[in-house]
Amino acid sequence: MKFWQSVSFSDPRQLVEIAKIAEEVGFEGVFVSDHLFYPEKLELKYPYSPDGKPAFIPNAAFPECWSTITAMAAVTTTLRFATLVYILPLRDPIVVAKATATAAVLSNDRVALGAGAGWIKEEFDQFGIDFHKRGKLFDESIEVLHKLWKGGIVEHHGELYDFDPLEMSPNPSKPLPILIGGISKPALRRAATLGDGWLGSGQTVDEGVEILKTLDTLRKQAGRQNQPFEAVCPLVTPPAADDYRRLEDAGCSGTVSFPFNYVLGLESTIEQKRAHMEQFAENVIVPLG
Repeated sequence: MKFWQSVSFSDPRQLVEIAKIAEEVGFEGVFVSDHLFYPEKLELKYPYSPDGKPAFIPNAAFPECWSTITAMAAVTTTLRFATLVYILPLRDPIVVAKATATAAVLSNDRVALGAGAGWIKEEFDQFGIDFHKRGKLFDESIEVLHKLWKGGIVEHHGELYDFDPLEMSPNPSKPLPILIGGISKPALRRAATLGDGWLGSGQTVDEGVEILKTLDTLRKQAGRQNQPFEAVCPLVTPPAADDYRRLEDAGCSGTVSFPFNYVLGLESTIEQKRAHMEQFAENVIVPLG
């Protein structure tokens, strides 16, 4: 079992030091989160809470993912980085390919693209993107990314994206893993058929086990059961050894330490964050990792 630290909603000025500490105490990697902005009024409810309210306040910090990851990668050597999750259909895939490839090159291939469809309709409206086409945009973006990351002259003529022969550089030495976030049927189908892994949204152990079983079935149906697959299931319950073993037996390869504001409050010092990560490492990573 691999353990990741979420840095969602953290003070951006602390992130470089957080990355150093996370590597020092033995975390596998760090997850950063993504939103371009938070609208004053929301048309839709947050899909991952019973009351439909997001688990973050409107002025929570969402620094730009790839520059943030590159800054943290510059002060570490083994720590991995991924997005949980990057709203892929909100961006042009050529721009995403450039940003992610650059981060991968500068980090020596320690980057994964954790991608989701998004739920804030106002973000899509702002840029004139049809919110209801985001699933199709997502699927075709994955195809475009794989083409561009390979390097050399490539072209694409699809339903939603179209470009003539071109070449992008720099290129990663290997394609970035694409980990698909979400628990809806389309998200699980996408993870099983197009992704290199799956990212949960915060589940109970029972929920996580059931989702992992579903993913296993879908991957077998797609003939992809023998391909590498990284499944990361954040839990909504406190860490417990038996829970992690159940998840691991079901095919889970990693889980996540809560964002700091969940356990330390809305504001905490870097010293408090260090103490929390050291305690998590001592009580969870060392005995179970």
